[in-house]
Amino acid sequence: MRWLFVVLGFVFLWESAHAQLNTPKYSNEFLAIGAGARALGMAATQTAVADDVTAGFWNPASLTDLSHAYEVSLMHAEYFAGIANYDYGSFATPLDSLSTLAISVVRFAVDDIPDTRFLYDANGRINYDNIRFFSAADYAFLFSYARQIPKVKGLSVGANFKVIHRTVGSFANAWGFGLDAAATYRMKAWRFGLMLHDISGTFNAWTHNSELLTDIYTQTGNVIPANTLEVTLPKASLGIARNWRFLDSKFGLLAATDLHFTFDGQRNVLLKSSFTSIDPSVGLELDYKNLAFVRFGGGNVQQIKDFDGSTYRTFQPDFGAGFTAGSISVDYALTDIGDRSESLYSHVFSLKFSIDRKKENE
Repeated sequence: MRWLFVVLGFVFLWESAHAQLNTPKYSNEFLAIGAGARALGMAATQTAVADDVTAGFWNPASLTDLSHAYEVSLMHAEYFAGIANYDYGSFATPLDSLSTLAISVVRFAVDDIPDTRFLYDANGRINYDNIRFFSAADYAFLFSYARQIPKVKGLSVGANFKVIHRTVGSFANAWGFGLDAAATYRMKAWRFGLMLHDISGTFNAWTHNSELLTDIYTQTGNVIPANTLEVTLPKASLGIARNWRFLDSKFGLLAATDLHFTFDGQRNVLLKSSFTSIDPSVGLELDYKNLAFVRFGGGNVQQIKDFDGSTYRTFQPDFGAGFTAGSISVDYALTDIGDRSESLYSHVFSLKFSIDRKKENE
């Protein structure tokens, strides 16, 4: 466990050394949406729970729990009445009896945005045929590696190398790179997980094609953007989960909780201070013979100010269901049941399939 303290120390030193940087509080937030309908139905309490191909997103150390030679997961979700699309895909396979490799791809985009710069032709008449369209899209590519530690029974460690690519049509684009580190510890029916996001800081280098917008920006009095460097500061997630089997092991109950720590000043979450803000979430999963599942979750507690100046708290309840048939699993999640939070509700579906179950003696 010594390496964990080294990494944590690095995180705190990074935060202190860069406290004066002009870093955005919500950089690369599209990665906070999540991966897999199972996770979203449990309010994303996956730091200690994820034990399949989606662990590459939530906690790469848990990839060593993969039970098949190959696993693939796909997910699609739509937000804001279909205006924004979120897509996720991942692949994982064991390299040997101790280590596992995974690749994940995330895309969050608003497509078909009208470009009306050429709406008027040379004669000053409106010509709708001149309207062009572009996309504002965020991409993430995660390359994950996990390895069991034979000297410590139940302990696995892992890491992500992240490549970020963001585009706003032909007007601007950015490339970014970062690292995550993680650990998972299993003790009988208990599981503990730790995920350190962006431990090196994730740097997004933005390039703006200002020539395309110089005339418009000059006419409207806007500042012409310059090339910039955006830094995503480190975050941490700590998870605890426990599983019970009852009624002759036909039914199972999984209970989990996550604590998400940020170090970029106070956020609108349940617990906050000048040093760190903590956003807790809880999740439950009930299964029948590991074939049918019902899930519940709650999190995203925020304090909202009303028009009369008073404040009230909101939270986001989630619901999920799923079933497994052979090597195929289909999951569904309904996030923000009853519109209890400021977030809009969304229906999420994901598919997971596996090939070639590993031999038990491998």
